[in-house]
Amino acid sequence: MPPSLTVLLLGGTGSIGRATAAALGAAGHRVVAVVRPGGSAPAGCTAWPGDVTAPGTVAAALGAHRCDAVVSCLASRTGAPDDARAVDHRAHSLALQAAVAAGVGRFVLVSAICVQRPRLAFQQAKLAFESELQAAPLAWTILRPTAFFKSLSGQVDRVRQGRPFLVFGDGRVTACKPISDADLGRFVAQVLTDPATAGRILPVGGPGPAITPLDRAAMLERLPGRPVRVRHVPLALMDAIVAVLGALAPLSRRLAARAEFARIGRYYARESMLVWNPATGAYDAQATPEFGTDRLADHYAALLAGQATDDRGAHAVF
Repeated sequence: MPPSLTVLLLGGTGSIGRATAAALGAAGHRVVAVVRPGGSAPAGCTAWPGDVTAPGTVAAALGAHRCDAVVSCLASRTGAPDDARAVDHRAHSLALQAAVAAGVGRFVLVSAICVQRPRLAFQQAKLAFESELQAAPLAWTILRPTAFFKSLSGQVDRVRQGRPFLVFGDGRVTACKPISDADLGRFVAQVLTDPATAGRILPVGGPGPAITPLDRAAMLERLPGRPVRVRHVPLALMDAIVAVLGALAPLSRRLAARAEFARIGRYYARESMLVWNPATGAYDAQATPEFGTDRLADHYAALLAGQATDDRGAHAVF
């Protein structure tokens, strides 16, 4: 039986954080969640009010609760450069410094598989912290999950309204093995007490096979029992949008943020969320580990039936 730990959870109010809190609780751990003043902690957690981007917040929580481990599901909401620097890098750096000073023995970070081929500000920020964590004097594990169910659910409402499902290029340019929040939370809980995962970077996806955008359109067609129109969008259109917004970006911070968001959209239109094989220069579905039992088709069915919702926030791109 793995030991029961006291865990400080960062990013616990998001959908992935709440699923992780539930999995940690089910595994017998005591969870302390940092929440903004006025926010609500995940069920079963002890709330610690504070802003994770403020110096001293995590240190105070660790001092008050004598935590054994830190688990972070924290991520910037928009991916804009300022947001990424503040959350994906600086907030994590502050948390790591506090964890080392408090003698915390374990740090598990939920990162993202897209940092394998960094092109964007938030990816660079994540990688900067990953490097700091790997150099820290504690046991660390970095998880790089593939696409999340919520990230692939932005077009469910379009299909429900009879509008076409949008794909880029031929609809087979990209692929992924999406993982549910619940399965990822269970994976985090499993990794936390497994000494064999210390000092490792672990990519993780949901059950296969890898799914393309056209596969997702076919899932939605089967569920309502009526044809789903597919509209193919040229990849060159994304390039044009990025070029225009990039030219306007120097005019204001708002336009700069829009330009970065367009670059994020183009990235996901072109890059698969699978393990990258540098030897072959291609994504490798076979090399992408699978975990869990939840499937995207069942999630789509629940959304269409009104039995589930998605908190996509600023990430409702596709």
